[in-house]
Amino acid sequence: MARTCLTIILAAGQGTRMKSALPKVLHPVAGLPMAAHVVATANAAGSDATAIVVGHGGDAVREALSGMLGNATFHEQTDQLGTAHAVLAARDAIAKGYDDVLVMFGDTPLVRPEVMQEARARLGDGASVVVVGFRPEDPTGYGRLIEIDDTLVAIREHRDASDEERSINYCNGGIMALSGRLILDLLDAIGNDNAKGEYYMTDAVEIARERGEKVVAIEAPVEDVVGVNTRRDLAAVEAIWQRRTRERMLDDGVSMTAPDTVYFHHDTAVEPDTVIEPNVVFGPGVRVAGGARIRSFSHLEGATVGAHAEVGPFARLRPGADLADKAKVGNFCEVKKAEIGAGAKVNHLTYVGDAVIGAGANIGAGTITCNYDGYGKHLTEIGQGAFIGSNSALVAPVRIGDNAYVASGSVVTEAVPDDAVAFGRAHQVNKDGLAPKLRARFKAAKEAAKKA
Repeated sequence: MARTCLTIILAAGQGTRMKSALPKVLHPVAGLPMAAHVVATANAAGSDATAIVVGHGGDAVREALSGMLGNATFHEQTDQLGTAHAVLAARDAIAKGYDDVLVMFGDTPLVRPEVMQEARARLGDGASVVVVGFRPEDPTGYGRLIEIDDTLVAIREHRDASDEERSINYCNGGIMALSGRLILDLLDAIGNDNAKGEYYMTDAVEIARERGEKVVAIEAPVEDVVGVNTRRDLAAVEAIWQRRTRERMLDDGVSMTAPDTVYFHHDTAVEPDTVIEPNVVFGPGVRVAGGARIRSFSHLEGATVGAHAEVGPFARLRPGADLADKAKVGNFCEVKKAEIGAGAKVNHLTYVGDAVIGAGANIGAGTITCNYDGYGKHLTEIGQGAFIGSNSALVAPVRIGDNAYVASGSVVTEAVPDDAVAFGRAHQVNKDGLAPKLRARFKAAKEAAKKA
């Protein structure tokens, strides 16, 4: 039978060093709040339920996260009295009875599921307490993990450590896994006989050892346990997340000519054989099918790109942009809430919004769908095989029929039937000999302005 698991996420810190009105755990990494990254990791490690511990003013955290975390419950830590005190705020959730309990931090978003899976595996092998450790280049300030024969016997805070103990570079990452059978007994046994009068989860190690329980440490990469306390920390964590994602994309068959210049959102999905050129930014909700090419300096958000389609360079796909297979949206084009049919081309300097463009249609440079009248948005329909001449304005609602032509420079306000040609231009009038007179007038006006 599979072991059940509860994850407790400590999210009570206000993050004053962030200098922000936004609670610290809601600051995003790749567009997703840090605490939500932690929940995703726990879920991937097999967690069945999540208990989030918030502090005073936790309503913002509750409101922001409740809609995205499914069965999460929220628990308030009324006083900031240490990590063990915070975990006990979720006593009701713990008391429901789980085999494993994971204790994680809402401001430590980079820990990977593999780490928590290993911690759970050690619980399954008979450990009662598992501490996640790491080996920083400089261990100064960190609690040291003291082991004897692969058993963790104590966590010694730096200020209390002997010179010999300070030479240990195996440090406490803060994240723990505990037996659900014992966790409440261990927590209730933790005292506050320390300088700050607080209750520390680290004390559970020695209490468990004194009771004859098995206590172990597992090692995680340093970057997995990086916490965020400042804006600089947040930027560093974002950089690590982006690097990991680029590496994963490359390993999964996505080509990037300059990976360090490409930025992904947490939910970006790109299929193999896609080529991403330099300086591309993916916002939320982007799906790219295999064989597509996203060219330089393009920005995509809420968009779907079909197989072997091409975007950019310097293109913007806004929410609702849906490019079918082999469609093309070229340089300095913007597409919003529009379907671009298979093989259709929107090549240059064009805005297409609230539109349906049929397969094989060609949209000339400078074309605009005039979709907004100041009060509402309206639909432009362009049939398959249609040809829209350059510098045309299509005033919605309007339909251009299959295989129809719109002459360059037209303003189209009425439907164009299939196979028809629409001319929406004003009649051209030439005034012979007028140009010299105009130049003389303009020159006189300019000279008068200088004298004034």
